[in-house]
Amino acid sequence: MNKRIKTALISVSDKSKLKFLIKNLSKYKIKIISSGGTYKTIKSYGYKCTEVSKFTNFPELLDGRVKTLHPKIHAGILSDRDNKKHMKDLKDQNFEEIDLVVCNFYPFDKVLKITNNNDKIVENIDVGGPAMVRAAAKNNLYTGVIVEPEDYGNILEEMKENKGSLSLQTRRKLAAKAFSHTANYDSAISNYLNRQQDKNPKFLFGKYELRQELRYGENPHQSAAFYIDTSDTNRSNISAAKQLQGKELSYNNIADTDAAYECVKTFDEPACVIVKHANPCGIALGNNILEAYQRAFASDETSAFGGIIAFNQSLD
Repeated sequence: MNKRIKTALISVSDKSKLKFLIKNLSKYKIKIISSGGTYKTIKSYGYKCTEVSKFTNFPELLDGRVKTLHPKIHAGILSDRDNKKHMKDLKDQNFEEIDLVVCNFYPFDKVLKITNNNDKIVENIDVGGPAMVRAAAKNNLYTGVIVEPEDYGNILEEMKENKGSLSLQTRRKLAAKAFSHTANYDSAISNYLNRQQDKNPKFLFGKYELRQELRYGENPHQSAAFYIDTSDTNRSNISAAKQLQGKELSYNNIADTDAAYECVKTFDEPACVIVKHANPCGIALGNNILEAYQRAFASDETSAFGGIIAFNQSLD
């Protein structure tokens, strides 16, 4: 079921590609609602936009902490278009449907990295943004939601093909991404607040992000992917490595590299470790790294058939 977008609510902290988005949405005569800095930015581009406070006929409160937390906003996002009672409620209150929410949140993670000031950190806990995003994601049968600028291009391309509409499949895909986005955001806040109160909190949440698709899993007929823990800001492991050349990696390549690297890190002397299929088949120390390499290679009968070699110093 395609859904034509007539009204969009846009409230973004990350304003990259915002002009590109607005320029293209304007081609479909979509009504744009916005607030705060986003509203001012859109107006500066020269496009029409209705400020949230004018749309709701209610002023922003508490230095902007309360802007989009209004029944007119959430009823417009959450209404079931096929439910007669919902439609009657909207009509009775003079509310209108909101078909698309474009929103990303206050940069909590970024602020956490640059300051220890609790007041500044707390002010970057977004409330209204996640509430709108969750509402739109829940009502994906009728409402679209975009949480990252990187998705603008694909969404606009689909709208071009469908004369300003989004397919149900796309709305559901966007909804899944939206809930992942809010979960990731909430986990960062939860971890921060819990660690402020307790050295060993009851819950800690990891945040794992897809690093790359792998060539295959442990066996050629299996699929695999490599995820990294983004909450680990001081990574000194294989997840921080960058592949410079060669074919796409497999699960075994990643596992063997990790094993070799973690092993060679335990030595202070020049060391070389060779691993193949999770087996350490050559480990040696030397007066210099070349000597360690030659000794490890001499002890490894399988290296001629390929393996992972790790050094704890540069091999010049």
